[in-house]
Amino acid sequence: MTLTMFGIPNCDTIKKARAWLDQQGFGYRFHDYKKQGVDREQLVRWVDQVGWEVLLNRRGTTFRALPDAAKTGLDADKAVALMAANPSCIKRPVVEYSSGLLVGFDPTAWEQALR
Repeated sequence: MTLTMFGIPNCDTIKKARAWLDQQGFGYRFHDYKKQGVDREQLVRWVDQVGWEVLLNRRGTTFRALPDAAKTGLDADKAVALMAANPSCIKRPVVEYSSGLLVGFDPTAWEQALR
């Protein structure tokens, strides 16, 4: 199974998720979207799969620091634009695998999805 993990390398949740994948013996490719970016089309695909409400990290410092106008009246299009401009607003990690998408790190859900 081919896995691609998207995130930011110094994020604590990413570190835990990477350690879990390593311990479980899963190979994966890491995509640092701070350095490599994430394109709008990919964000739209993710939003179509899981919904913008799942994908947008509204609890992070980046989102909280945004002006109120940017956070008001959110919908899918506005959330995608916000995440494209501020990749730190994407919940971490995002893992693409052969039959789906995982958002956030939940070892139980990951075990069920990836086995």
